[in-house]
Amino acid sequence: MEKMNVAFEKMKILVGMEVDEESSPDAEDSSFLEDFNRNCTLSTKQRLYGFVICLAVGITCTLLSMLVFFNPIKFGLTFSFGNLLALGSTAFLIGPKRQLTMMLDPVRIYATAIYLASIIVSLFCALYVRNKLLTFLAISLEFGALVWYSLSYIPFARSMVSKVMVACFDTEF
Repeated sequence: MEKMNVAFEKMKILVGMEVDEESSPDAEDSSFLEDFNRNCTLSTKQRLYGFVICLAVGITCTLLSMLVFFNPIKFGLTFSFGNLLALGSTAFLIGPKRQLTMMLDPVRIYATAIYLASIIVSLFCALYVRNKLLTFLAISLEFGALVWYSLSYIPFARSMVSKVMVACFDTEF
């Protein structure tokens, strides 16, 4: 019965419901993310509004970046900012702890690392180096990493894309 209560309390935290401090399991052993989830409780309506607004602004920034495509520095900034907002929008739906847990899942840890590193590299090239060619290359890497990261959430999508790419670019007849 105790395990069921602990599981129920953890489910409440993940969904964003308020949890009593006295009945919270392992209150003294809770991590930073559990405390953050517990203190950032939002209603379902607020979560949906946050998700929609953050995603809409992220997609808008990404689409507006196409207007400044020939200025790679501005393009890199708006494209990367749009990607970060779109990525962060899902934290409104599932919570920041579950978002990080899913991102650090062994299936997609490398895709996540490459995606986040490519965002950092593109921002570095756009803001600090200010080299148009390097910024464009970093944005290309970022876009590829975004596609690969997104495919990690679809079962068997990465293996299918890999097989299609090998079949398309196979030079042997």
